[in-house]
Amino acid sequence: MSAGPGPEHAKGNGKPNGWDAERGIRLGSAAVVVLPVRDDSQEKSLRSPGARLAEAAGLACAIALDVVHQEAVRLRAVSASSLFGKGQIERLAATVAAHEAEVVIIDGIVSPIQQRNLEKGLGAKVIDRTGLILEIFGERASTREGTLQVELAHLQYQASRLVRSWTHLERQRGGFGFLGGPGESQIETDRRLIRDRISRLKKELEEVRRTRGLHRRQRQKAPWPIVALVGYTNAGKSTLFNRLTGADVFAQDLLFATLDPTMRAITLPGFDKVVLSDTVGFVSDLPTQLVAAFRATLEEVLEADLIVHVRDVAHPDSDAQAADVTSVLGDLGIAETAPLLTVLNKIDALESDARAAVLARGDEATVAVSALGGEGIDVLRRRIADLLRVEAKTHQFRLAASDGRRLAWLHEHGEVLGEASDGETMAVEVRLSDIDRARFAAI
Repeated sequence: MSAGPGPEHAKGNGKPNGWDAERGIRLGSAAVVVLPVRDDSQEKSLRSPGARLAEAAGLACAIALDVVHQEAVRLRAVSASSLFGKGQIERLAATVAAHEAEVVIIDGIVSPIQQRNLEKGLGAKVIDRTGLILEIFGERASTREGTLQVELAHLQYQASRLVRSWTHLERQRGGFGFLGGPGESQIETDRRLIRDRISRLKKELEEVRRTRGLHRRQRQKAPWPIVALVGYTNAGKSTLFNRLTGADVFAQDLLFATLDPTMRAITLPGFDKVVLSDTVGFVSDLPTQLVAAFRATLEEVLEADLIVHVRDVAHPDSDAQAADVTSVLGDLGIAETAPLLTVLNKIDALESDARAAVLARGDEATVAVSALGGEGIDVLRRRIADLLRVEAKTHQFRLAASDGRRLAWLHEHGEVLGEASDGETMAVEVRLSDIDRARFAAI
């Protein structure tokens, strides 16, 4: 992904700061990030304005925008037509001009009328938080399902907005039109195309989900536990996934580096095969359209025997991020589906005193690790195995004496307490978890 504007980027079109209403803004363009902060006792946030602003700038950098200025703007009252007051818009417009910025990111929800008026007042393309996250997801999604989900979320978000073009409807990959696109389209035609495309996308997604459901049922019959990694974006899930599996999943210090579920088989103490799933990261104020659109992807977590919540313990807002993840899991009905293990990642980034304090926090449900350096990984592997075996119960089975496959399965996945052969049958006493008991019944 380019760090600067591409050669096709247009300047000198007569618009302030090189803003090209016909061509749009390209990735790598100079961007100003603005966080509206309401002077309102009803507004509650676990994060400071500085932390929220830093995250917004990180989101912009995730699609290679060049953040040249960022600031929090306090609002005594929200303008229904332009969000900010007249004086604030004039001051922001001067800032945009001084930095030759071509895009302004508003870290909040901006209505269609507010967006249009802000673009006129600031002389730059305006994107709100939802639009920015959707753009990132459009750039990163690569699987068939991920691409369909992102496009559907984008279209649902934009359906009520008057925009310049819908050229992304003809694009095969990349973002979804917020930051680019050639000429203008007729709005009436756009709306019809959007409705038709949404209808087709829903049908395609239904087929994808049906296929995934078949695959999921096949996995349920297989004698392998599923462990799902979840966590805030950039918490280090993909790095941990690579460490545990030896895979080479895209993992960089970027927000939303992973957008498509990846599954790999690993071995753990007492388990010859465990399926590990890396999932999309969460973020505060995740667009509701995106949560709904990605529900099928997140259903992988619903099928998990163990959920591993990866936290960036070195991040100043680690607790707030953990609260966001817990909230989203609760909204999706995932919170109570499986045991949860918390992994305090990135201990290598802590000072010695803070590191010692984190290591002292370890218990049966918490493990401190460095996914990058490997510290604590062996402990994590043992802890995952222990939790997969938790609450095992004693069961009595009678197998055919010739059923070596099922007997071997019991030895591999349970604790066989006794065997007694009786001619053509064999009685087996074994300790199994409820999950493995169900799996054994499906064999």
